[in-house]
Amino acid sequence: MAYTLSKSDRLCGQLRIRQLYREGKHFVCWPLRVTYMPAEDQTQVLVWAPKSIFRHAVDRNHMRRRMREAYRLNRHLLDEQPDRHYLIGFNYIDREKQPYVVIEKAMRKALRKLISL
Repeated sequence: MAYTLSKSDRLCGQLRIRQLYREGKHFVCWPLRVTYMPAEDQTQVLVWAPKSIFRHAVDRNHMRRRMREAYRLNRHLLDEQPDRHYLIGFNYIDREKQPYVVIEKAMRKALRKLISL
């Protein structure tokens, strides 16, 4: 399995993002809030760190980079059910920057929970 996160794996386009946040369901695996909904073709991911929490762009980019890396290394958990595809939004909701280990643990927990739904 390739551990890459290509352009086709990323959720882009305002219409699909709005649809995800309007119609999708969500749950929290601290420090991540996961919004998801079924998709037809493939699983796509959106990673977001809010400007209201991290005022400096370098901090937002750092948190997004950590979340993308955690997803990239653990997305094989979603391959246990190859017939199910999702649109997923990972929002960072903690007010402090957590170390990568905490984010990766939350990401694993969130992906396992997503599989069990």
